[in-house]
Amino acid sequence: FDGVEFSAGDNVYVKRREDAESDDEDPDVEECRVCFKAGGSKIMIECDDCLNGFHLKCLKPPLKEVPEGNWNCSYCDARRSGKDVKFPEPPAGKKLARTAREKLLSGDLWAARIESLWREVDGTYWWRARWYVIPEETAVGRQPHNLKRELYQTNDFADAEMESIIRHCYVLSPAEFSNASNDGDDVFLCEYEYDVHWHNFKRIADLENDVENGEGGNIDDDWNACDDDADSISEDEEFDDEMKTRSSSLSRSSRTHTSAANSRNGRIFGLQKIGARKIPEHVRARNQTELEKAKAALLLGTLPKSLPCRDKEMEEITTFVKGAICDDKCLGRCLYIHGVPGTGKTMSVLAVMKSLKSEVDHGTIKPYSFVEINGLKLPSPEHIYTVIYERLSGHRVGWKKALQLLNELFSEGNNSLKDRKPCILLIDELDILVTRNQSILYNILDWPTKPNSKLVVIGIANTMDLPEKLLPRISSRMGIQRLCFGPYNYQQLQQIITSRLSGVDCFEKIAIEFASRKVAAVSGDARRALEICRRAAELADFGKVVVGMANIEAAIKEMFQAPHIQVIRNSSKLSKIYLAAMVHQLYKTGMGETTFEKLATTVSCFCSSNGEAIPGYDTLLRVGCKLGECRIVVAESGARHKLQKLQLNYPSDDVSFALKGSKDLPWLAKYI
Repeated sequence: FDGVEFSAGDNVYVKRREDAESDDEDPDVEECRVCFKAGGSKIMIECDDCLNGFHLKCLKPPLKEVPEGNWNCSYCDARRSGKDVKFPEPPAGKKLARTAREKLLSGDLWAARIESLWREVDGTYWWRARWYVIPEETAVGRQPHNLKRELYQTNDFADAEMESIIRHCYVLSPAEFSNASNDGDDVFLCEYEYDVHWHNFKRIADLENDVENGEGGNIDDDWNACDDDADSISEDEEFDDEMKTRSSSLSRSSRTHTSAANSRNGRIFGLQKIGARKIPEHVRARNQTELEKAKAALLLGTLPKSLPCRDKEMEEITTFVKGAICDDKCLGRCLYIHGVPGTGKTMSVLAVMKSLKSEVDHGTIKPYSFVEINGLKLPSPEHIYTVIYERLSGHRVGWKKALQLLNELFSEGNNSLKDRKPCILLIDELDILVTRNQSILYNILDWPTKPNSKLVVIGIANTMDLPEKLLPRISSRMGIQRLCFGPYNYQQLQQIITSRLSGVDCFEKIAIEFASRKVAAVSGDARRALEICRRAAELADFGKVVVGMANIEAAIKEMFQAPHIQVIRNSSKLSKIYLAAMVHQLYKTGMGETTFEKLATTVSCFCSSNGEAIPGYDTLLRVGCKLGECRIVVAESGARHKLQKLQLNYPSDDVSFALKGSKDLPWLAKYI
């Protein structure tokens, strides 16, 4: 377009005002801030503070070569020491021309990423923009850790004409930015995505991992980063030097080049994008069959248009959230949501947040920020401090430093919070944060009680009596507001499946009812019901066009009569008691893992109450080893027998289903 090649994935400067004449002023080379002459063949150096360019010979004293590490000009050093100094004024009749980089960082231009390009019927070219923002345009403003050239990618999109594009710029990842060499003045750093709706930050690398690996994502980096306490302590001890190190490593390459600071000569647009490209949807699109539509609709990762059977619970959550954010102080607001797995707890909260977002857009309720954290994705309970602070500030620090900064942020004497938006913190799998001294839960639940903290906590867990198991100082802060999600009955499961299949006519009604009744009799887990129906659709895809009872029965047989279920059914009596005790511990505590000592106590109670011989520790250890060899149970390695951690390797529903029909131990059914 206009003699320049553009492609999807490029980053560009965009006009902010249609009638801005200054946008046409775009010097090809940045001028020296002292002599006001272009760089040419002379070496220029960039100040890491003000980003102005200087000829080495124009400095006082002159420099012979570009120094290593960070470098600040004498004007910035003087201002930092408290002196009132001004930059030289341009000669009479000469106007100081501003580069596109200066206009962008001052808010006079926009930067955007080209998502797609197309040509309209009338011949005009259009493009879809994904906007970047400077730190000043976020809810928290510019922070001390922000670099001068730092931008945030947003989740805000817009369609615009190609006429609005000025030219290319280059937004790089931290690794690319630190290794940039001789890339001119149009280079920027982008490490985080800023959510313009919920006003929180997420690392782009984490988002890309989530897309590639599904909802769970690849969090090996987080686990390696917080592998043990020693790493965290070391990280916090070095935090004082972090800002200096980060600034040095990321800014050094952008100013040690030997050409002009804003030189754009030699650019070949588009050719650096060579590689595998995604085939556009319209090229490979075809009409899906009814079964293919059904399989897509029944995927667990597919977000339904509506969430049936939870209207009452969603109304209570909505009332709680509205009451909390309308309260100027949000003092001591906490909601605890509990229920067995697969009952729609998390999805109900997210549906409420989505509904309230539209009300915020229409101005009917106050804007607020929303942070969602899943405890299962944390490498350690303490790491939640790092995640919370990173989401609120767009900066990652060690958990000890993050705790200190969060305490300051929500402290009673922090006057900066008066103009801050309320923050709703959703913590899924809250019981993961229970530690020996319970200090993590105490800190998180204590923050909302601080005046002007404007923090609201919503905790989700499977354990009903979690507050009663906590110390009084924590359970008192958790409050009395609780919301229970009971297991679905077969009518509700039938309604959920039918709503997912709305507009798709390939399931017999009796088949859906049969699957719903089968799951409701075992657990009432909606996820299991969807999995059965989806597997039935896959089996029907090989022959019939309509999913019937035979397909549902085949899917149930495949799921509930799998090899591991057969192994459990044919195991010894003591092995069955062992597994029943593990399921009972899971339902009782809500924790996925237990210790051998707790398990042995539960097995002894089962045996003594039902006339069975009480086994010794050695016998139980041999049973555990046998189940471990079959991969039914996963055990922690090591010789700490009593404190050894144990966990089921298969869903508890499968184990319960296999044990409920046991003829030699019919009493097991009352415990599972």
